[in-house]
Amino acid sequence: MAVVLEARSLVRTYGKGVDRFDALRGVSVAVEAGESLAVVGKSGSGKSTLMHLLALLDRPTSGTVLVKGTPAAELRARDLNRLRNKEFGFVFQQFFLDPKASVLDNVVLPLQIAGTPGGERRRRGLEALDQLGLADKARNRATDLSGGQKQRVVIARALVNEPSVIFADEPTGNLDTATGEEVERMLFGLHREQGITLVVVTHDADLAARCERNVVMRDGLVLAEAAVA
Repeated sequence: MAVVLEARSLVRTYGKGVDRFDALRGVSVAVEAGESLAVVGKSGSGKSTLMHLLALLDRPTSGTVLVKGTPAAELRARDLNRLRNKEFGFVFQQFFLDPKASVLDNVVLPLQIAGTPGGERRRRGLEALDQLGLADKARNRATDLSGGQKQRVVIARALVNEPSVIFADEPTGNLDTATGEEVERMLFGLHREQGITLVVVTHDADLAARCERNVVMRDGLVLAEAAVA
């Protein structure tokens, strides 16, 4: 498979002097198009920092992130934002929904940022909600939904731009077991059916075991990397 994302010798340092903290200490990882990859580790291992760098949400202190072979540092800010908005979808542990806005308005936010016309935004937003079984909730406020429904709205928002890569950071961390399993089925179903590259950050061994490959991190380093049987 082709490599869609690659980290080369990434270092990410926060603070200075006695407050200096090296979240990543020379991490190299390649993500192949269409695969499901789990980045696994305890809190403070650097797994979320790695995801933020791969997703172009942050810049490394040193090292290189390549997107389809192109160094992200060579891209202009406008091109970087366009790439991130068009190619990537995000599912976080915190829902980051506007509680006062409608479900549909929350879903189409990436399209609004991209400047997509209103009619097209509505059509694609309703399609994404229908795909997640929430079309009947389009006019509801986000505060009216259960935790599982909110996470499905977040997945719909991640899908609305038809991304090639979905980043999921502890996507079931705030959900009960049954709802978490439902969300997992949805994410891995999208991966299988649409060929979406799935990068999951988790400390949950069961969730990691559903991915095709695991990268295990500790103290800002890659401890192990292996395919899942």
